[in-house]
Amino acid sequence: MSDSSPLPPVRLRPEAELARDALATPLLSRAARLARWAGPETRVDPGGELAEEQLPAAAEVLGLVGANAEGAASAEGAGAVEEAGAAEEAVGLADEAWQVAVHTGLVTVTDEERGTVEAGEALRLLTSGSPRDVLEVWLGALEAVLADASVPDLGEMEALLEEAGEDGEVDLSSLDWDPEAEAAFLDGVLGNLYLLTAGEDGPGEGPVPLPALAASMIVPEDMEEPTDEVLEQVSDALMRLDDQFRLLEPIGLVEFRPVDEEVLTEEGGSDGAGGSGIDEADVSRYGMVRLTPLGLYGLRARLLEAGYEAPVVGELVDKGADVLLDGTGAFPPGAARAETEQWLARREPLAAARELLSAARGADAGAPLRRLRCQQALSLVGAVAEPALREVLDDAELGGLARVWLAEHGAADVPAPPESMVFWLTIDTLAAQLAAEGNSAELRELVEGLAAGHSGFFASAWRVEHPATAEVLEAMGRLHPDKKVAKEARKAAFKARSQRGEQGE
Repeated sequence: MSDSSPLPPVRLRPEAELARDALATPLLSRAARLARWAGPETRVDPGGELAEEQLPAAAEVLGLVGANAEGAASAEGAGAVEEAGAAEEAVGLADEAWQVAVHTGLVTVTDEERGTVEAGEALRLLTSGSPRDVLEVWLGALEAVLADASVPDLGEMEALLEEAGEDGEVDLSSLDWDPEAEAAFLDGVLGNLYLLTAGEDGPGEGPVPLPALAASMIVPEDMEEPTDEVLEQVSDALMRLDDQFRLLEPIGLVEFRPVDEEVLTEEGGSDGAGGSGIDEADVSRYGMVRLTPLGLYGLRARLLEAGYEAPVVGELVDKGADVLLDGTGAFPPGAARAETEQWLARREPLAAARELLSAARGADAGAPLRRLRCQQALSLVGAVAEPALREVLDDAELGGLARVWLAEHGAADVPAPPESMVFWLTIDTLAAQLAAEGNSAELRELVEGLAAGHSGFFASAWRVEHPATAEVLEAMGRLHPDKKVAKEARKAAFKARSQRGEQGE
């Protein structure tokens, strides 16, 4: 995710609903249960880690399968091996939940020397705090899990620690692990997942194939066909993400379908994971991940903390029309409509129409897009807005917009626009489309149709007294596929600039 890319607005669930989701997540609910269980007899080490001999009891409190680790360790036979494995897994889950409890303040160390603990202030917030309080505790738990997800395999870490020198320093280079790079990689993946979930061109709330996420971090955008080396890197990233999302699912960030282990043993499985030769029926076998509504909330909070502007639909409802029109300028169409609908729902329709029209005026660079958003907003108001539109029929900036709206709504006695107003509105509309979409295919079609329908368009267009006339004509010269027409557009742009320069003098 680029630092300079504008983030699309997201639609968040109400905080009360998100708080309920947070309390129901397996990891936070386990951490809370352990916090309530902790008492005078609970012992921890100086770092707050639960004493090893107390982990089986903690797992039993959580109702985890195989909590009786001691019994599992003394059993015999194949069944004993399975039972021992279940006990080890249960103890691991209990340890993970305890660490979250300590990290979030659900448990507080009262005496480091004696290793005693008590329930912390955060536990009270979970039981009697506001939804925002609950979500703050959950965000703390999320940060702890994300930090763990960036750490290499525990077995490799233990081996590395055993090889540490007398000074206790760990040689991270021998593990081929860069903590900052690993954290940045996971942040990038989550950022891309956020964009896919929020963006109107993505799957929305649907699942995203894990190979696509891995490829988004590895394959260069300008690479038409990935090389074998790149595919191998994607495959490695895919397996790393499989491990990380397994850790992130219990905190409620994602819903995750892991990589099918059988596919890894099939011929060509690892290459397929890189995105080569997989048909649609096979994609899900390489893992699917979906950002939950709670996860969307959490990632937005992290983006805000990192300094990004991460808009949310509904945050402009109490603002003026000028803020609404400017704020939705960069929104995708669906999000702009949703934001505008919420804004209009709080206002009397005719008064809202007048406020929108007043805010749409201006000669600054953002004015054309404001007028486009105004026109779209007025389409949602309906016929009740007609008096407001008739009031601006003689307005140089809004008269053309008003005539179009009245005609579309079947109004009677709509005066014909003068030719100068038609050309001004055309330039204004193209400027707005250029600001909203850039050099899009839709704008190219609009330019071609306009040039084909008006044989003398450029001879008159350069005279239009609109601040964006030269820029629009230059864009038409770039976008039109016919070299002759494009040349006419560039000549007209030059004349427009010369005219503007003379007027400036």
